[in-house]
Amino acid sequence: MASIKLADNRIISDFGRPYFVAELNTSHFGDLSIARNMILEAKQSGCDCVKFQSWSEDSLYSKDFYKENPIAKRLFKKFSLSPNDLNELVSYCNEINISFASTPYSKEEVNFLAEKCDVPFIKVASMDLNNHPFLKHIGSVQKPVVLSTGMGTMDEIEQAVSILEGSGCYDICILHCVAVYPPEIETLQLNNIKGLRNKFENYPIGYSDHSIGVEMACASVALGACLIEKHFTLDKARLGMDNQMATEPVEMAQLVTLSNNIHAALGSEERVLSGAELNQKTKMRRSIVSARALKKGNLISYTDLDVKRPGTGISPINFDSVIGSQLNRDLDIDEMLRPEDLC
Repeated sequence: MASIKLADNRIISDFGRPYFVAELNTSHFGDLSIARNMILEAKQSGCDCVKFQSWSEDSLYSKDFYKENPIAKRLFKKFSLSPNDLNELVSYCNEINISFASTPYSKEEVNFLAEKCDVPFIKVASMDLNNHPFLKHIGSVQKPVVLSTGMGTMDEIEQAVSILEGSGCYDICILHCVAVYPPEIETLQLNNIKGLRNKFENYPIGYSDHSIGVEMACASVALGACLIEKHFTLDKARLGMDNQMATEPVEMAQLVTLSNNIHAALGSEERVLSGAELNQKTKMRRSIVSARALKKGNLISYTDLDVKRPGTGISPINFDSVIGSQLNRDLDIDEMLRPEDLC
């Protein structure tokens, strides 16, 4: 199975223990105290990493957009985090031992995350899947890349991976993603995880989940998803961008626990019986018993025998080989045969 090593020394691999990323997006509302609380809650929920968005009002939208949407610029400015803010949050993540990552939207933001924040990976948003100049730059900074594929055709995904490789990046995790917030269940196409794995054999496949609830993320683990990204909030009742479809701490903790349980239950494709199941054999399987009272010297016929629990006597596998054997002692009805009873 494909695997890569992130810069926080965590190895992620197909069908390995999932790496959980809490996507904080703008659910901190530009408030550092809320952001710190979110980091702590994500840590306590069992997440491996918190991920922010490294954009400013200038790196996200064009001047033409703001001319038509003047209120939007003030909103994005309020919700954005400055380099100083991000540095402070990096320090807090280091303090409580959870990884810090972010999604950049400009080359300067990429450089800042790679050089100043020492992020475990650079996250490429689905919107930049076809942003080839940006992908070339991201691939050149010598960090692992987590690539979201929402809105992307297979050809576009192949081109993006090829550009990253051409820039020297071969530590790539590809995320299946449906870039709707939230999507209809029928549109999730979770089997795309298998399709991407078949197409990109050298790279592990994860899942960026925008659905409501934890079921779909848990289901992706059964398909071998190596990384689970899920939007996270302290209060989804509060109005905000994508906040209503985000996951609160109790639900995130449930997602992590259920996903880890599913991973532990998957095991291997090799048929191996546990010690506990082997012990069950003697209790639950059957042995050959007498169907009637039988006398010493009788030649055993088919109708002389039955099979009942426990499995501590002669196995039913040997039923046919017992037929025609001679008894060397009397047997009561429903008495278990032993190898020493036959001659």
